[in-house]
Amino acid sequence: MVTGTTSPSTRYERISVSPASCSIRSEYVIASHAFKPQYKCINYTPAWEQRKLGDVTDSFSGGTPDGSHASYYGGSIPFIRSAEINSDKTELFLTEKGLDNSSAKIVERGTVLYALYGATSGEVGIAAIKGAINQAILALSPHTGNDPLFLASWLRREKARIVDTYLQGGQGNLSGSIVKELSFALPQQKEQQVIGSFFSHLDNLITLHQRKYDKLVVFKKSMLEKMFPKDGESVPEIRFAGFTDPWEQRKFSDVAMIKRGLTYSPTDIVDGAGGIRVLRSSNINEDQFVLNNDDVFVNEGAVTIDLVHDGDILITAANGSPRLVGKRARISDLPGKTVQGGFMLVASSPCSDFLCASMGSSWYRRFLATGVAGGNGAIGNLDSKALGETTIAVPNDAEKDKIGCFFTRLDSLITLHQRKLELLQNIKKSLLDKMFV
Repeated sequence: MVTGTTSPSTRYERISVSPASCSIRSEYVIASHAFKPQYKCINYTPAWEQRKLGDVTDSFSGGTPDGSHASYYGGSIPFIRSAEINSDKTELFLTEKGLDNSSAKIVERGTVLYALYGATSGEVGIAAIKGAINQAILALSPHTGNDPLFLASWLRREKARIVDTYLQGGQGNLSGSIVKELSFALPQQKEQQVIGSFFSHLDNLITLHQRKYDKLVVFKKSMLEKMFPKDGESVPEIRFAGFTDPWEQRKFSDVAMIKRGLTYSPTDIVDGAGGIRVLRSSNINEDQFVLNNDDVFVNEGAVTIDLVHDGDILITAANGSPRLVGKRARISDLPGKTVQGGFMLVASSPCSDFLCASMGSSWYRRFLATGVAGGNGAIGNLDSKALGETTIAVPNDAEKDKIGCFFTRLDSLITLHQRKLELLQNIKKSLLDKMFV
């Protein structure tokens, strides 16, 4: 959240994610102030100087020991490759003999690591461990008076520009000579340290929320496997206390009403919100229960099917990519009159929460593997009759409610962490643009 006061010439702001040592000031400067960022740390007023990266760092790349010599590998020296520059673990370890008989070089913790080529070109890391690097990594050690965290943050900000300039179409490699010639604006040491520390704190916060989100996603996947019966079984591995009855085998069509979506023509579409909103597959993110703002409205006369209601489950019935067929979402908090287009509707019922959770378990994946026609470039189509005939395991109503409520709350928690993560990532992107020249 941003708060503050505004005067005709200067506006002062405080960003809540900043560490205590760095309050952020936003300045709208005239063109002659070429080397001042839009956001600047309070109490740091000198203009930034234009320098080349090679002028303020020492750099070197590494190498790879010959893989045909088994004695070069399996030692105690971590061997850092370009995909591991942000990790505190390595897959491979070198022996002293392997290090001595190759161009691999040792980097200390805190060294800036820059991926020169391969799938990770342009990625930046700060070495979390002491280890050897291979030839796809450039190590950058700032001269005294320059901050590695600041340099790493600037390189991350410039990744897209550097890759677009030197790796057009994904071809070619970056090199140490290219990186050393990169020109950038550099503030005094104290301001570098404050900015570098700020982005380090922000990166740690992003990593924390990413880990929480990942753990919740893994936890949900595990619970979906354990809270629904496996093939040939009548009870799940994990149950809520007080439930012991076996689950019944039912046809999907016995527990849900299946309907096809609306077919409409371009002439039925109306501008703005003057008609009835149509939900399409593009309105729903894959594997997520959220709506996007990609609205289409049709006139009321074109609507020949029932409206969508909160609790309905929508399934993508057809798509140019068979992989996306079967994508589903449980609808909630619907704004205004809405119908589904290009979807199959599973009408809401008292057990819609349970049913939606059930469709995250193994039986639904098995159905999609056999119940979707398409392939070889053909449009994928979901067989509604086959879905209706599919047998699923169903508990009594009380257990349905417990399971449905559990997964609905878990989905809400996952969404919450995802939104926090996206917010922090957007804040970082914005501040990288505004806190550097």
